[in-house]
Amino acid sequence: MTAANDSHLLLRAFCDELARCGVAGAVTSPGSRSTPLVAALTADGGFPVFSQIDERSAGFFALGLAKATGLPAVLACTSGTAAANYLPAVIEAYEARVPLIVCTCDRPPELRAIGAGQTIDQVKLYGDNVLSFTEVGVDAMDEATGRWIRSLACRAAWTALGRRRGPVHLNFPFREPLIAPAELPPPTGVEIGRSDRRPWTARAGSFGDPVLAADLVGPIVSSAPKGVLIAGRVEGGLNGPRLAAAVKVFSEASGWPVLADPLSGARSGDVSIAHYDALLRAAPLALSAQPTAVLRFGDMPTSKSLRTWLAGLEAVQVLIDPEMAWQDPAAQIDLVVDAQPAALLELLAERATVGDGLWGSGWQQADKLAREAIDDALGDRLTEPAIARQLGSQLPPDATLVVASSMPVRDVESFFPNRDTPVRVMSNRGANGIDGTIATAYGIAAASNGPTVLLTGDVAFAHDIGSLLSARRLAIPLTIVLIDNDGGGIFDFLEVAGEDRYYEHHVLTPTGLDFGAAAATFGLHLLEPTTLEELAAAVEYGITSDGTQLIHLRTERAANVALHGELWRAVAVALAR
Repeated sequence: MTAANDSHLLLRAFCDELARCGVAGAVTSPGSRSTPLVAALTADGGFPVFSQIDERSAGFFALGLAKATGLPAVLACTSGTAAANYLPAVIEAYEARVPLIVCTCDRPPELRAIGAGQTIDQVKLYGDNVLSFTEVGVDAMDEATGRWIRSLACRAAWTALGRRRGPVHLNFPFREPLIAPAELPPPTGVEIGRSDRRPWTARAGSFGDPVLAADLVGPIVSSAPKGVLIAGRVEGGLNGPRLAAAVKVFSEASGWPVLADPLSGARSGDVSIAHYDALLRAAPLALSAQPTAVLRFGDMPTSKSLRTWLAGLEAVQVLIDPEMAWQDPAAQIDLVVDAQPAALLELLAERATVGDGLWGSGWQQADKLAREAIDDALGDRLTEPAIARQLGSQLPPDATLVVASSMPVRDVESFFPNRDTPVRVMSNRGANGIDGTIATAYGIAAASNGPTVLLTGDVAFAHDIGSLLSARRLAIPLTIVLIDNDGGGIFDFLEVAGEDRYYEHHVLTPTGLDFGAAAATFGLHLLEPTTLEELAAAVEYGITSDGTQLIHLRTERAANVALHGELWRAVAVALAR
């Protein structure tokens, strides 16, 4: 396969997927830059394609097509002011709630803003008059991009047909040559798409109705004695005792184990597999524990081993996504369901029949072995994994743990134990950044009845150090557990750590801060435990005291990297016995 073929292969898959989603048809207008897309739209005859002389007419023609059918109509135009002429029809579609998929073709980035002909700024050209915008790159065709382009076509169609119907905008930059080769390679693998001509990602048109959603998902659960429920982070009113109880009831009714991120609030009881990150790093278990169905809700957990495992499964994968946020980075989801997770899981539990008993008990036994191996390997040393584990077991049920992104949130996911009543865990994992970590913790503490503890690293702490002014100005109780490993310790796990030329100064960025002086400056009470026993006492003091307590813990990055490797090996050995 050559690079010249790749964009045409991706566009062919994109248009094939539009046909599977049942679009009403496509409307084109003259131009050169749109040649690759027009060629793909007209190639297979999956839907009618109409030609219009100018874009304004094309836009309103597509509007009428979509109005008459109730299905999305596709628009395809060349670059420049051609795209601007769609605006009146796009505005009408937005205000009238008519589904359109607006595909504007564009010059590649290297031709923008340098005086190239027929080139304007087309990024988010229609502003707030579309439901979504995507800049679509079609330079490289492989298994991953093939899945992505099919998923993107489905997302465009289902967004246009969402609770609030309307237009979506996709901008396609194309490089020359624009003409498709006379003969493209025959489609193979992901280019063929799902079997039976079904969409790559189907949509359950339940529009929030859990009964309709259960009618669609129930047969998948019933036919999969070996299934897995993935519980990810959910926010606000979605995350509460009802959801945790629904997860437990569903798991007990179906026999499916629950792989629960602590941020989900569902890591509790025998049904929860707390050490899935460690278990799935062990190749024999990852290869042998192959479910036939996966049900997910919330954000995708941080664990790379879990993400890799899910991406390689042959199982049917269903995402419960009430906000249609499309949490599918690997483009593996077969069906997305817009229903509230708790309500849907309760209904599925009523209809479920217990599957393979050995399946669930096997996961639980593996989790027990992993827990014992990790406990033995950690011992009583004050280490970063042990700090996360200590907080997970010690904090009272009414506490809230706020976790900084980067290494702390990963250690919480990997080492937080199961609890009868899980502590509430929160983190800024929308964009996964470290900014505002301290301020977020103070805001959570201000609105919480129980104690609030922040687990953070030194770089995230330094990044938001100004927010410590709240300690004196607002007098909100907060306990800060600060892991000081003199830099961004997570980077030591990455390949970039081997770059001697710039790594320490530009990537690791040790702060050199005197945290004792910082505590004095902002009026914090400083505690500096050196053992796990002292840490437990400091945490107990912090959560029962007023003001801001800073628990400063020194760790070593190199030892931390080595320890994580030791823990994963210990789990693998325990599973192999």
